[in-house]
Amino acid sequence: MQATTTPVRFGAGLAAGPGEPAVYYDVVAPLDARTKPPVVMVHGGTQTGSCFLRTADGRPGWAFAFVRRGYRAILPDWPGSGRSGAVPAAALDGAAVCRGLGRLLEALGEPVVLLTHSMSGALGWRLVETHGPRILRVVAIAPGPPGNIQAEPKVVGETDEAVDVETPAKLRFRLSKTEPYRADMAFVEKKAVGDGGRFARAGVAPLAAAMGAIAPRLILERLNVRGAQLKIERFENFRGKPILVVTGSHDLDHPRALDEGTANWLKEKGAAAEFVYLPDIGITGNGHMMMMEDNSDALADLAVDWIEQRRFPQRKAG
Repeated sequence: MQATTTPVRFGAGLAAGPGEPAVYYDVVAPLDARTKPPVVMVHGGTQTGSCFLRTADGRPGWAFAFVRRGYRAILPDWPGSGRSGAVPAAALDGAAVCRGLGRLLEALGEPVVLLTHSMSGALGWRLVETHGPRILRVVAIAPGPPGNIQAEPKVVGETDEAVDVETPAKLRFRLSKTEPYRADMAFVEKKAVGDGGRFARAGVAPLAAAMGAIAPRLILERLNVRGAQLKIERFENFRGKPILVVTGSHDLDHPRALDEGTANWLKEKGAAAEFVYLPDIGITGNGHMMMMEDNSDALADLAVDWIEQRRFPQRKAG
C-alpha cells in the first residue's frame, strides 16, 4: 500500500440505549462519495480504537490505510473503555460489551465489514450470532476463540479475592475477582510486542502507557476461567458468512494450531472461513499487534484485497 497523502474527514458519534452503557466511536473517511461499506474496527483488551490510528513507528495506522482504499473506518471504544466512559465493574462483561457494539451496528444503518482483534474475537463471534445480517464479512486478527472451543486455563491457586491461572501458553496471571486487571511490562513485552522484530522499540513505552484496565469479569471470560468465555448457541447467521482469520509467526498467545482450529470450527458451523498463516505467503516476524508493526500497510492491503475478493499471493509449498 502506498504511503501517499489522502484527504480524509474526521467525525465521531455516540451509540447509546436506555439503561445501557454508551459506545463512543471515531470515524475516519475519504472525502469522496460513500461507495464501499464501512469497516468497524474493534480493538482488543487494554486498547481503545486509537490503536488503529497510528503505528509504533509513528506512521498513519490501519484506519488511514483503509481510507486510501475507499473505506470508512469506524473505531469504537468498548463500553467501559476510553471515551465510552466508565461502567461499574460488576456490570461489565462480554455480553454487555456486545450489546453496546450491537447498538453501534444498528445505529450505522447499513451493512458493515467487521474487523476484530485479539480479545474482541469472541465478541465478534457473538455479534455474528446476534447481528449477522448487518455484517457482510469478518476479518479476525489473532482472534480469541469462542468459549465453545477455547481451552480452560489451569487454576493453580485461589482465594476469596483472586484466582491464579496458567494459560496453555504457560503465561501465569493472578486475577482479582473484584478489581480490574492491569497489564505489567512483562505482558507488554511478551504478548503485545513479542520477539519478531517488527514492533518499533520507540513505540513500546507509549503502548504500555496507553493500555487501560480490563474489568474483572471480562478478563476471567477472556482466559475462559472455569468456562466463562462467551459461547455461540445459534449458527444460522454463520452459514456462508465470509470470515478471514489471520495469524502471525511470532504471536506467543496465538500459535498456528489455535487460530487454524478456530477457522476450521467456523467452517464446520457453515461459515465460509479462510485461515491465513502469514509465513505461508512469505510474511514473517509479525506478533500480536500487527496493525502497529512495520509492515502494517502491506497487511492492510491483504485484508482489503480479501474484502474485495482478490486473490492472496501464492502460498509457499510446505
